[in-house]
Amino acid sequence: MTSISRVSIARVSITRLQAALQRQGIHVEHANGIFQLHHEHAQATVLLPDSLPLEEKAVKQLMAFAAVKSADGHHAVCKACATPDFHPGSIAPVGSIVATDAGFVIPAAIGTDINCGMRLLTTGFNLSQINQHKPALMRQLQRVLLENGRDVPAHAKAFAALSDAGPSAFLDSLPDSGIWATADRDRLQQELAACIGLQEFGGARRYAPEAWFNRDGIVRDPSLGTPGGGNHFVELQIVDAVFDRHLAYRAGLAKDDIVVMIHSGSRDVGFYVGQRWMDRARAEWPAGLKHPDTALYGLSGELAEEYLQAMGVAARYAWANRMVLAELVRQQLQLVLGDARSSLIVNVPHNVILREHGMNIHRKGATSAREGDLALIPGSMGDASYLVQGLGNPDWLWSCSHGAGRRVRRQDVRRLRHDNADASWQCVTLREERKVEEAPQAYKPIGPVIEAQETAGLIKAAVRLKPWVTFKA
Repeated sequence: MTSISRVSIARVSITRLQAALQRQGIHVEHANGIFQLHHEHAQATVLLPDSLPLEEKAVKQLMAFAAVKSADGHHAVCKACATPDFHPGSIAPVGSIVATDAGFVIPAAIGTDINCGMRLLTTGFNLSQINQHKPALMRQLQRVLLENGRDVPAHAKAFAALSDAGPSAFLDSLPDSGIWATADRDRLQQELAACIGLQEFGGARRYAPEAWFNRDGIVRDPSLGTPGGGNHFVELQIVDAVFDRHLAYRAGLAKDDIVVMIHSGSRDVGFYVGQRWMDRARAEWPAGLKHPDTALYGLSGELAEEYLQAMGVAARYAWANRMVLAELVRQQLQLVLGDARSSLIVNVPHNVILREHGMNIHRKGATSAREGDLALIPGSMGDASYLVQGLGNPDWLWSCSHGAGRRVRRQDVRRLRHDNADASWQCVTLREERKVEEAPQAYKPIGPVIEAQETAGLIKAAVRLKPWVTFKA
């Protein structure tokens, strides 16, 4: 099928969708890959190339998101938009960004996977160097990443430091045993500067899980240093192309280098915090007042500030989880190949609220793309990923997509044809269904997603990375 045919089919689908949404009171205008959505209560904008489908459910979710009001009827949403990985979520759509008044938050818009995010680091080796040791390295990584072969001790004072003071204090409070016995603490402290938004998260022990503090001595948190399920992964990638040689040089990247991309979140801690505060937002809704048709309840004033502190605890934990995963990989590189001259390039958050430009910016499956900041946009495990630089576009709330975006639900993906026998990449997993659920065919192609955002002035692509070995739990 030619690209012209795909675009023609997409336009026919858009025409049908426009008619269907019009009957529900949602007016859609479309030009040059940008959709303007309007109804009597709200408006939103979606960036989506003609070759990719606009989904009715995602549109309805975004408009519900954009129409959220406080209990007193105040329309607290300032602006709503979505990036090309836009697709339906459980409550709020993935790939959406919504700005609210500074004193208002929507916990369900972030959900329970708080600070699901990404970390990219160099290994200090190129493909030819690491390929000689691939079997031994794969065995070691499978053991520590998937087979519970890690040793990550902590104790109550470290988790209290993480909650009350932040990541730097957490690093200072860790014991000298297990993974920490050989970790380079000075390097980890220096790498905090490459973590986007990390210093902006608050926190307090009173919002943290009680299990962290209910016993003395060493605690081995069962989630710390684990990828999690779904679309989370640890992936060895090859630098495939360099578009900005100056930025690549500053990042320490050259053609054929091996890098490590980590996608994981706050695991059980995010669920603990997110569910409690979604329940709290619902419980705070005034008695006798009609509940909103969606589960998008807002919190105002002091409760909004409390939520941001609680969210910050989970967000800090997500950073710690990705940091531990990176250290596990570094230690196996050291064990198998010797001196691993690894450095962190960037750590970016998704599914968080950050206060920017006098507003609370809710990013649900979207990434901060402030001017000059680095961001990561992964494809599927069979498609390329990109290191990009943000251009700080206010029309898109200083954001970009957090990936290519699913095009087929996990429930439906088994009906696809999966023929990856000749693939140049490898998936290592203990659960074979992951190879089906997360198959490349289930995701949008990354190329149009990147191109649309470059054309619209959200990002500038710097380096393209291709998958080599993906570890999925």
